[in-house]
Amino acid sequence: MDGLARKLGLRTDPAIFFSAALLTLLFVLALVIMPGPIGDAFAAGRARIVTNLGWFFILGVNVWLGFLLWAAMSRHGHIRLGRKGSRPEYTNLSWFTMLFAGGIGTVLMFWGVAEPISHFSTPPLPGIEPYSEEAAKDAMSIAIYHLGLHTWTIFTLPGLAFAYFINRYELPVRVSSVFYPLLRERIHGPIGKTIDVAAILGTLFGVAVSLGLGSSQIAAGLNELFGTGDGAFVQVCILAVLTGVAVTSIVVGLDKGVKLLSNLNIGMAVALMIFVLICGSTLFLLRGIVETFGLYFSNLPRLAFWNDMLANNNPSNDDWGWQGSWTVFYWAWTVTWSPFIGLFVARISRGRTIREFVFGVLLAPSLFTLIWFAIFGWQAMEFDGLGAAARDAMGDQAGAISDAVAESVPLAMFAFFEQLPWTSFIQGFAVVIVAIFFATSSDSASLVVDMLCTGSATPGPVHQRVFWGAAEGLVAAMLIILAGEAGLTALQQVITVVGLPIFVLVSMMIPSLILGFSNEEIDHINIGTRPELDSFARDTPD
Repeated sequence: MDGLARKLGLRTDPAIFFSAALLTLLFVLALVIMPGPIGDAFAAGRARIVTNLGWFFILGVNVWLGFLLWAAMSRHGHIRLGRKGSRPEYTNLSWFTMLFAGGIGTVLMFWGVAEPISHFSTPPLPGIEPYSEEAAKDAMSIAIYHLGLHTWTIFTLPGLAFAYFINRYELPVRVSSVFYPLLRERIHGPIGKTIDVAAILGTLFGVAVSLGLGSSQIAAGLNELFGTGDGAFVQVCILAVLTGVAVTSIVVGLDKGVKLLSNLNIGMAVALMIFVLICGSTLFLLRGIVETFGLYFSNLPRLAFWNDMLANNNPSNDDWGWQGSWTVFYWAWTVTWSPFIGLFVARISRGRTIREFVFGVLLAPSLFTLIWFAIFGWQAMEFDGLGAAARDAMGDQAGAISDAVAESVPLAMFAFFEQLPWTSFIQGFAVVIVAIFFATSSDSASLVVDMLCTGSATPGPVHQRVFWGAAEGLVAAMLIILAGEAGLTALQQVITVVGLPIFVLVSMMIPSLILGFSNEEIDHINIGTRPELDSFARDTPD
């Protein structure tokens, strides 16, 4: 394999690169040859995982959040994620915009209207009347629970682990490096390489699902504007065009590509949010933002540990209950691209302290998410008819957005914009935002996958990076074709199955970090020099 890598002009670990590439191509080939059996296998696997292990996902993310808060608030919070004397490379503003655009921008655009309206029209909690004020409050609380602190916990834990072991100890830029206290030099052997291949495949699938959702939303927007249709063929064409854009950004590099697109994208997203705030029910939304803080934090303990345990007692639910299609799907999906977001965040966070890192990555994007949902979610529910009296007064106009969501989730945002001035312009503007989010997610993921293969923060050869960018687009296209009429349901099935092993892998980062912290020479005031790598081997049997 070394000779083949040299012939192809690659600068990578051949075992990791060729194993990941071969498995990716085999999966794509299998989808082409037998899409039906593959789809059935993922459906059966998803049913078994959610029915038997949904509780594990829900409990696990809460444990991760507790650990992160402990790490930040403890004396270890002063540890700087880099060599002695290192300082942050990016300003706080650039750091935040890169976090946001690389992490969850596409998701907010896709679900900002769709999720609150979904829970508003079909309340997941028992005894709640659809379209009622109580349903609206629960809808907001659940939507922000799914995309607030807990989602960013899934990104922050691997990000902290990578930043600590890679930036501070200068280990190879690979997921296996996180497990040095547990595996020691075996991270360079078959076990370590298996971990890295699994992380690469998880990243490809996770990003592919995000790209699939993004392309379906762009297709819905273009169909609204130009009547182009929004079927699989249109989505695949969109994927091809935007993958080409992403590959161009990959070639430019991190600072010139991702940073530029991130800053542009966050500015456009904020402008869109302000437009809705000004042109919508401004006073209602301002009051809603304040009230949403209280709703979120008062309902968070109940929602964080809600496990849908009585689902089987309700004949209207399937075997795994409502959470299987929502909470468990979110956690499984998010964790698949947490290695990519984690490494990306670690790369741009060199020199920050653990406390600064944890609170910055957890709180800043979560705050933006809360405000985003408060504006789009409350306004969408008001347009749809909030409460029985409002719906009676609206007559036939009531239910326009909830009907659009029931018809097509990707259509939700564009149906929402029909209630605002300058509809066509704003719908086109939203399509551009989603497209740029698409590109930033793709090029960020490609750069990170390339780092996982090279073991270095220095980008590999251009054609090596282009390969991973194209591979992401190809996997996303095949998942869209596999999804067919099932759409989002098929993507949920794939990502839940892929997410389980990655979830276990990320969970094991906690004991590794604890071992790393225990070897630091720390008192309550001063931070000493970091320990050497060989200190992890003391008193440990071979």
